[in-house]
Order: sequence, then structure tokens, then C-alpha cells
Amino acid sequence: MKFAHFSHVWNRPGMTPADRYDQLWRELTLADELDFDFGFAVEHHFLPHESWMTSPTVFCTGGAQVTKKIRLGPMGYIAPLYDPIRIIEETAVLDNVLHGRLELGLVSGIVPEYYNHYTHFLGSRGETFEQRREMTLEVVSLVKAAFADPEPFSFEGPFHQYKDVRLSVKAQQNPHPPMWIQSRDGPTLRFLAQEGVHTGYLLFLPRTDAAPRYQEYLRLWKEAGHQQKPNIGYWTLVHVDETDELAEEKARPNIEHAFSQVFGVGDAGFENTERLIKNYEKRGEWGSAEIARDMPNVDYLLDRNLVSVGSPETVANRIKAAATEGLFNTVFAEFNLGSMAEDDLMRSIRLFGDRVIPLLRDFQPY
Repeated sequence: MKFAHFSHVWNRPGMTPADRYDQLWRELTLADELDFDFGFAVEHHFLPHESWMTSPTVFCTGGAQVTKKIRLGPMGYIAPLYDPIRIIEETAVLDNVLHGRLELGLVSGIVPEYYNHYTHFLGSRGETFEQRREMTLEVVSLVKAAFADPEPFSFEGPFHQYKDVRLSVKAQQNPHPPMWIQSRDGPTLRFLAQEGVHTGYLLFLPRTDAAPRYQEYLRLWKEAGHQQKPNIGYWTLVHVDETDELAEEKARPNIEHAFSQVFGVGDAGFENTERLIKNYEKRGEWGSAEIARDMPNVDYLLDRNLVSVGSPETVANRIKAAATEGLFNTVFAEFNLGSMAEDDLMRSIRLFGDRVIPLLRDFQPY
């Protein structure tokens, strides 16, 4: 298995953004020392109660200064918010800053508010939001064209066209950094498998629903003839302590905070919860609707193994069971929850690296 330190860079009570970024660098430094495979962060906008990370490029640049081995990347650039040629240039420079350690994550952005204040869109904001999936997949094709030899390159896509472009800097990895797009959508997963793009999903998708989708993704990946295995990520909340009792005591109020105050689900975010449930029900995703309805009930999350909390042995067993059921090989572990004290946070990361990773490193869910 593989292991990612994943951060939404959530708003922390009593902490300034500057302090929060400094803490993030300390987390990444420790994850690097403990041989985590990846460090990922989101790109979110205009929701100050939630994420303080609006710049994936800054995340990668800052992380590059405090790490030596861990592979870093955005998870991901919200592709429709950019002229995609800018993503190409950022990718090239970052891969050199990181000396070939960049992972390129792309997302389409599921929150309409992200689109409300950008004015460069090709059409209306509404049209762009509705076409965000197709615009994001276009960037995959652009990445391949931009970093192919020879130069200059030209590109004819459904939304963007470029002619005779010569990049100032090429990516260090040949032909380009590995790409990721998180998706649960069948047609998107088919495209990703054919193009050799890694994927993943969040704990909101029941693993029993996920497994058939990703089994098909794996089949299509193999059919496409890619030499290496794909990575499938699974995002969850993680807290490790010496005993199950200590871990639950520390994690419980902070998990409740994360889901109620940050995500705005449960009684504290009734309108958001109802909107989320209705969206899932509209798509016929009844299992996801149930999960949304029952958060932030920590007992519900623990009973259904949706969060990984406990001693190192318990957390390893939880992850192994979840990976077997849900067909993922990469844990996207979010450690920094609520107002958790930094000593507890860093102890959790260290225990995960020292005692959980060794128990799972050789386990292969597929």
C-alpha cells in the first residue's frame, strides 16, 4: 500500500492563517521523515470557515523547502478556473523545484461558489460549471501534448486551442508528472483508465458501491496496456494513539468539529446537509445520502469503519479491511482535525508512520 498526508488546511480555532501554514510545513517535514509516499492538499475558494488553501502552487513550493523524499502535489488544481496553459507552466516549474517529485492532481470543483467570482470564463459561469468535467478532462490531453517532443506544440481541444507554443521550462519527469483525477463517475473512470490517470474517492461513497466501479477501472487500465499499476486513493480521517481509548478520546470532539463546523453537516449545518442528501438522492446514490444524513455521529462513522481511529494495530486493521472492501491502495489520511493540540497531532502522524505503515506496506488490495 501507499500513504499520503492529506490536508484540506482547515480553519483552526484560535490560529491565524500564517500560523496554520507554519504548522502544515511541520506536518510535512515529519511525514517526509517517516517515509510517507505523498503529501497532497486541496484548492478551495471563498469558504473561510472551511479551507485556507487557495493556492496549490504555494503548497507545493512551501513543501519543497522542508522535504527531501515525499512526493507532493495539488489534489488538485480546479482546472476550469484556469487558462490551462497556466497549469502546464506551473507543472513544469514545480516539477523542477521538487526535483522530479511532483504529482499533478486535477479536479473540476463541485462547489458552485468557486465559480461566482472568477470572470475569465469562456461562456457564462453557469455554462462553465455545467461543463467543468469536460474542461478538466481536456487538461489531461493538453498535458500530454505540451510535454511531448518535439517542440513547439500545438493543441486543438473542445474548449482551448494553442498554436506553436514553446515552453520556457520542461517538466523534469519524462514525459510528465503522474496525473490524478478523483472520480466516482463511470464514463470519467473509463477515460482515466485509458489515459493512465490515477484516481480515488472520498469516504462519502460507500465502499460496497465503490468496488464494482474501480474493478472496472482496473480492468480497463490493464486492457489499455499501461505498464505500472494504477493508484486508487481513499480519503478518510485518521487519528492514532497508544490505545483505542486514548485515540477515541482525542479524536471524537475533533471529528465532530470537522464534519459539523467545517463541512457544515448534521444539525449545525442543516441546510447544507439537506442539499447534500438531495443531490445524492437525485443521482440514486442512497448509500452516500445515508452517510451524509448520519454525520457527524462519530459512533456511526466508527461502527461503519468510515474513519480510522485507534491504536496502531487497530488503525492498520481498519485500513486493511476498508481497502479490501473498497478496492483502494493509497490512503489519503487527514490528520489535522478541529482544534486538536499539536502534540496530539504530531504523535498521531508519528505513530502512523512508525507503526501503521510497516504493518500495511506489503499489503496489496489488487
